Amino acid sequence: MATLVGFTSTIALIFQAARALNATPEQITSWVWALGIGMGLTTLGLSLRSRAPILITWSTPGAAVIATSAAGVSLPEAVGAFVACGVLMGLSGVTGLFERLMNRIPVALASALLAGILAKFALLAFAATTVQPTLVLTMFAAYVVGRRWWPRYAVLGVLLVGMLVAAWQGQLHHQDLHWRLAQPVFVMPQWSWHAIIGMGIPLFIVTMASQAVPGVSAIRVAGYQTPVSSLMSWSGVATVLLAPFGGYTFNLAAITAAIVLSPHAHADAAKRYTAAIMSGLFYIVMGLLGGAVAGVLAAFPAAFVMGVAGLALLGTIGGGLAVALRDEHHREAALITFLVTLSGMSLLGISSAFWGLVAGTLALLVQHFRAPEPDPTDSP
Repeated sequence: MATLVGFTSTIALIFQAARALNATPEQITSWVWALGIGMGLTTLGLSLRSRAPILITWSTPGAAVIATSAAGVSLPEAVGAFVACGVLMGLSGVTGLFERLMNRIPVALASALLAGILAKFALLAFAATTVQPTLVLTMFAAYVVGRRWWPRYAVLGVLLVGMLVAAWQGQLHHQDLHWRLAQPVFVMPQWSWHAIIGMGIPLFIVTMASQAVPGVSAIRVAGYQTPVSSLMSWSGVATVLLAPFGGYTFNLAAITAAIVLSPHAHADAAKRYTAAIMSGLFYIVMGLLGGAVAGVLAAFPAAFVMGVAGLALLGTIGGGLAVALRDEHHREAALITFLVTLSGMSLLGISSAFWGLVAGTLALLVQHFRAPEPDPTDSP
C-alpha cells in the first residue's frame, strides 16, 4: 500500500521534471528505474540494520523545484546539480548538524507538523466524494466495518474493496498496461555554478526542510529513536551514486512512512520494520518495471489512490494530534504549527511543512522566553 500510494500520488511530477530537462523517453524510464532501485535498496538496508520501519523515497518538493528551475539548464548540468545536492545531504549527516537540530524540536511541535502534513491527504480523500461518491463512500464503509471487526486488516480491506468497485465501474484501464523492463541510461554530470546555485542548493533546502524534517518527526512520533545522521548520510550517498541515472534525490518518507509506522502494519511495534522491508522489495520491482509505470498510473482512478492514502493515515493523524495537544504549555504553538502546515502555503519556494515548524517555534519562544514560572501555591 505504501508503494502504491508513493508511486501513484506523485510520479506524474517526476515525469514533468524530466520532460522540463528535455529528457528522452528512454531517459525518463531510467529515472523511474534509478528511483525505484535506490529507494528499495536504501529502505531494505536501513530497515534491516535498525530493525525500525525506515522508508526512503524521492523528494516530491524537489521534483517541483527541478520542473520550475529547468530553464536554461541542460540535463547533464542538472545531473551535476543532483550530485551536489547529494554531497550536501551526506555532509549534513556526517557532521551531525541535522540530528542536533532535530533533537531540539519539542515532541508536541513534531507531532503537530506530522498531523498537518497527513491531514491534507485525508481532506483530499473525503473531497474526492464529490467526484466519485460511490467509490469513496464504499471504501469509507469498508474502513469503518474493518476497524470494528478486523482492525489489523482494515486498510487492506479498503484497498481490495476499492479495486473491486473501481473495476465494477469500469475505471481500471487494463489496456494501458504494457509490461517491459526498464534500462538504465547513464548521463555524465557537467558542473555548472548556474545549475548548482539555481537548482542544486534549492533542491537541497526544500528536500531537507519539507521532507527530512517531517520524515524524522514521523519516526520519532511513532516511538523509534533511530540515529538520524546515518539516515541522512546514506540518503546522500544513494543520491550521488544514482544521480547520473535519474535518481535526483533520496530522502526520508513522511506520508508513506506513516503507513508502515502505524499499528495497521503490525500490532507489535518491534515487527513493523517488516512492512518497510516489503515496501523496499516492491520499490525494486516498480523500478525494474519502469517502462510500465505510466500504464499503472493510468489504470487506477485518482479518487481510489487518495481514498486509500487518506483512510490509511487516519490513525496516525489522530495520534499526532493527541500528542501535540496534550501538554498545555505547548498546545497553542502546536496548534499554530498544525494549521500553518495544513494550509499548504508556500513562501520563497519552500512548502508549508517548514514554515509551520518556524511559526510554531517562534510562538513557543515568544510565549516562554524568560517567562516567570507559575507559583504552585496559587489557586486556579
